[in-house]
This record gives sequence, structure tokens and C-alpha cells, in this order.
Amino acid sequence: MIKGLALTPPVIGRISIGRVVEKNGKRLPEKDDEFTLTSQIQHKDGWITHPLDETLRGSSGAKLRSIPMKLLFDDPDLNMRANYTLFNRTTGRPVCVGDGETCRRATAEGIQTFECRAPDGCELAQGSQCKPYGRLNVRIGDEDELGTFIFRTTGFNSIRTLMTRMRYLHAVSGGMLAALPLELRLRGKSTMQSHRSSVFYVDLTLRPGVTLTEAINSAKQERAAHEASGLKQADLDNAAREGLALGTFEEATEDSVAVVEEFYPQQELDDGGAGHAEIPSAKSLQSKLGRKAAALGSAPD
Repeated sequence: MIKGLALTPPVIGRISIGRVVEKNGKRLPEKDDEFTLTSQIQHKDGWITHPLDETLRGSSGAKLRSIPMKLLFDDPDLNMRANYTLFNRTTGRPVCVGDGETCRRATAEGIQTFECRAPDGCELAQGSQCKPYGRLNVRIGDEDELGTFIFRTTGFNSIRTLMTRMRYLHAVSGGMLAALPLELRLRGKSTMQSHRSSVFYVDLTLRPGVTLTEAINSAKQERAAHEASGLKQADLDNAAREGLALGTFEEATEDSVAVVEEFYPQQELDDGGAGHAEIPSAKSLQSKLGRKAAALGSAPD
């Protein structure tokens, strides 16, 4: 076994709510108001669309704002891992990963553990260098029962909503989270920080027309069938937990380069990477107010 290599859930595709486009010679993220399923292959115009994307849109080609799916694990923290993460923007490698209490940081002396004071209280994180970073793995379709699509986000709204929903569903179903029929749903809202413009985040709900009681009964039947066939969900969760714990950092270098491009662009947009960071930063808002005040011939308060 290679030491320091995290064994992450197998990925066969991506879920995004934006894209990276070239503007004035720079590759910058551009938000969107729908999901897109892509393969893991890129060409000069971006990520190649996954065949399931067309299937889910149907013959009308409607905007994809909900995705029927299931989770791979019963444990919410295995389905979605969320940390404060600082990447080296040149190499794409993680530099520091923390949970608000402790962090692991790459230093000249090797990987060391420090107190994590979150981005607002950390000198290393100043200038929007460190962001919340979540990775959600979900199953879509039945072709590969252990293969997942990954949704990456730096948005507090998506991270908080997804983690809350999973914990609630885990509790109310008696821990049978992986057996519930679920869907990802794109939602929008407006805030003072977004200047009343729409921002989008991802939610996790039961599928349309399915009540909570019906979903739990369906999960019980599926779990009973799995146990009768010898499928052991608890052992799968344990294997995933042990595999993730093997690595110093979860993100592989080749994945990190794409993450940096998407969430840490050459020129930070007000809404963050490719529509995934829903709330504009305070610095960008102050800059906007300053420009407006200058245009009116007065200084901001």
C-alpha cells in the first residue's frame, strides 16, 4: 500500500453548476442556473458532457435543475467531506486543510498539525486564500453501483444545506441513508450580500411524489434484500472510512489543478468559482461600494 494515498470514492463523472471560460486571455469561472453532468475528460472547450446529462434532460432538452440519485454510504461524513482548504495556486496542491479546530499543513519540515482558527482568524488565509471546500459523491443511474459523480463546492449554502439534510435523513430513517430514493435540487435565493441578485445552491430532498414514510419503507425493503444477498453496507462504510484516513490530504494533484482553476481563478469573480461559491465576499462588496462612491464624487462611509 502506498503511504499517504487517500482511497477516495470511485468517480465516473462530475456535477457542476457552471463552467470555466476564456476571457481576455484568462480562464475564469462562469456561473450557471442549472446542473451539468460531465465526464472526467476535458478538451479545449471544456469538460465533455456525460451521456446521462442528455438522458436526464429528456427529448425537450430542458434545463437540468434536479437529479435523481442515491448516496453510496450511510454515514453522512463519508458522502460529503467538507474542510477549510488552502491550495497552492501554482501547483494545485493542498497546503493546509482544517476543520475549525485543528489543521494539517504542509511545511518545510513535513506535514504538521496546528490550531485552525478558520479563514477570518488565520494569517495564512488572508486575501481569500482559504475557503470552505466540500466534495459530495452520489450515485446516478444503475450502470455502476459503486461509481459516483462528484459535486465540488466552496459555497457555505450548499455545504450547510447538504450536511443538514443528510444528518436529518440519517436520523429519521434509522441510519439507512444509502437506501433512500433522493434527488439533488438546485435552489435560488437573494440576499443583501448578493445585491438582491439570484444566487444558487444545492439541496438534497426526497424524489417528487414520495413521502418520508414511503421512502423509509422502500429503504427497509431494499436493505432487507441486500442483507439477504450478502451485501454488507456497514462493511462498505468502514472500508471507505479507513481508505480516506490513509491520506494526508484527500485531493489528488491532478484533480487539484482543475479545482484551483475553478475555485481560485486568475481573477476572483464576486460569486466565486463557477457558480459554486454563492455569497460574494465582503472585500468585493467594499470594492464595489468604493467604485460607486468614486463615481458620485464622494467617499464611502
